[in-house]
Amino acid sequence: MKKILSIDGGGIRGIIPALVLAEIERSIGKPISEIFDLVAGTSTGGILALGLSKDNGQGNPRYSAKELVELYEREGEKIFPRSLCRNITTVMGLADEKYPREGIDSVLGGYFGHDLLGSCLTKTLITSYDIEHREPFFFKSWREEHRSIKLLDAARSTSAAPTYFEPVQVAVGNQIKTLIDGGVFMNTPCVSAYAEALRIFPEEREFLVVSLGTGEQTRSISYDQAKDWGAIEWLRPLLSCVFDGVSDAADYQMKQLLEGNYYRFQTKLETALDEMDNATPENIADLKTEAAILLKRDRENLIRLCEVL
Repeated sequence: MKKILSIDGGGIRGIIPALVLAEIERSIGKPISEIFDLVAGTSTGGILALGLSKDNGQGNPRYSAKELVELYEREGEKIFPRSLCRNITTVMGLADEKYPREGIDSVLGGYFGHDLLGSCLTKTLITSYDIEHREPFFFKSWREEHRSIKLLDAARSTSAAPTYFEPVQVAVGNQIKTLIDGGVFMNTPCVSAYAEALRIFPEEREFLVVSLGTGEQTRSISYDQAKDWGAIEWLRPLLSCVFDGVSDAADYQMKQLLEGNYYRFQTKLETALDEMDNATPENIADLKTEAAILLKRDRENLIRLCEVL
């Protein structure tokens, strides 16, 4: 049986799947890169996938899932710095990207350095979208033409969410790709990961897919709110609707395709705020609480999964 891990996008809310993965590593006693044959991620999920697959130079993972939890705790406010001046000059991200790239470049540069995609410890699939060619682009660690791409460039590309960060240009072979967050077309990459697994493991008869969410938004948009909205008012809510809708559709499709060999861990955000960029200590604490509730609620399902893994 080939085992596939898929991690959703969701900005700072990536701390939720990171905590689930930390519990899986603790329960099984092995790193994620040894448990799964293919790891896929979008946006913050892509950063986690790359972090869990990064080689320490001796054939072992550089980071545990627990250590990547600390990325959100320690570095969240550096990636999403709160600046009244920036909010004014960018009109809250409407006239320019909301955040400068220096913060996220610094954080991801510190975590990934100059390591290359071809050095990943397990097959790693990262989503992005090419805005010049108007097509999805997947970073694939096992493809020869992708092996020399830096982990840093893949991480920056998949997390370049429109209105939050500027697009990223990456050399792929003899082309320059202009890339943004893969969440615009696939915030939950489990379906693509499964399709890719069918291709790269053609002799395999059985697959198991584990899909991790970053918290489902619960704030509704009423008719009275939306009926008079124009482009500016719709911009941020529309992005969240796209992300949520794609995730729900992917979950439904995987349930039909794999039935008992598909595990989805997701929770509704009842306490924590759902903004992708709310990295305040208070919201980080609330997100950790949401993860604890998820782990407690789905404990039996998680135990079953760990027994299979």
